[in-house]
Amino acid sequence: MTLDLRNEDAVAGPPKAADVSCPFHSDRARIQKGERKTVVLTGASRGIGHATGKLFSEAGWGIISCARQPFDAGQCRWESGADNHIQVDLSNHRMLPRVIAEVKERLAGAPLHALINNAGISPKTPNGTRLTSLTTSVETWMRVFHLNLVAPILLAQGLFHELKAASGSIVNVTSIAGSRVHPFAGSAYATSKAALACLTREMAHDYAQAGIRVNAIAPGEIKTDILSPNTEARLVPSIPLRRVGTPEEVAKVIFFLCSDAASYVTGTEVPINGGQHL
Repeated sequence: MTLDLRNEDAVAGPPKAADVSCPFHSDRARIQKGERKTVVLTGASRGIGHATGKLFSEAGWGIISCARQPFDAGQCRWESGADNHIQVDLSNHRMLPRVIAEVKERLAGAPLHALINNAGISPKTPNGTRLTSLTTSVETWMRVFHLNLVAPILLAQGLFHELKAASGSIVNVTSIAGSRVHPFAGSAYATSKAALACLTREMAHDYAQAGIRVNAIAPGEIKTDILSPNTEARLVPSIPLRRVGTPEEVAKVIFFLCSDAASYVTGTEVPINGGQHL
C-alpha cells in the first residue's frame, strides 16, 4: 500500500517571513488541507522509536516504519501503520536494498521529509554485564556496526533523491556512551555510536548541497527496554535533574530537528541526558 501524499513546496531555501506558526500545529494544518509529510523511522516498535512514531502521527505525518518485530496495532496506533511497516533485521546489510525498494514503493514518487535512524543494539553478556573490548566477539562487533552504523549510511544513500525532493532532514540516534566509558553499554555499542556521531558531521557537510539537514541526538539514561536494571540506582545520583528521561522527551527533540523550526540547524549532536554530561 502506498501513502496518500501530495508534494508541498519542496524547493530548498529559508522559510517565508510570515511562517512563524508552531511547527507541530502547522503540520496538522497541512494534513487538513490534504498535504502530508512523510518520515521513515527505524526501530519503531518500542521505546524511543514508538514514542517518536506516536508524536509524528499526532502531528499529521505519514509513517513508514522498520523494525525486527511485526507491527503491533495495539501499541502503534497510527494510520495505515500495518500497511506501511517493513519487518526486517537491519543488522543484515544484504537486506538494505530490499528495504529501500519497499520504501520507494510506498512513497510512490512522493518526497521523503525525514529519515530517523533510531534502530540500535547494545549486546550484553549472559548475566547482563557489559561486553568489553577484550570480551566482544568478531561476530558481535560486525552485527552491532552493521545495524548501528552501516544501516544509517545505506538508508541515507538509497533515499537521497527522495530526501532531496523535500529538502528533508536526517536524524541519527547516538548515545552518551559514545563520548565516555559507560558502566553498562558495551565497547562495540559505544564505539558504533561515536562513529555515528562522526558520520553525522560528515553527512551534514556532504548532504547540505542538496538542501538536506543532518543532525544527531545523544540520549543519556532513558527509560526503555535497553536500560540495564541497575541504571537508575547507580547513575541517577550523578544526573543533575535526578531522574532518567522518558522516550516522549526524546521524541520531542527529534520532532524539532525534523521541523521547520530547525531549518538552519545541521551537523549538530543534541545531548538529551538531564545534565549527565556536565
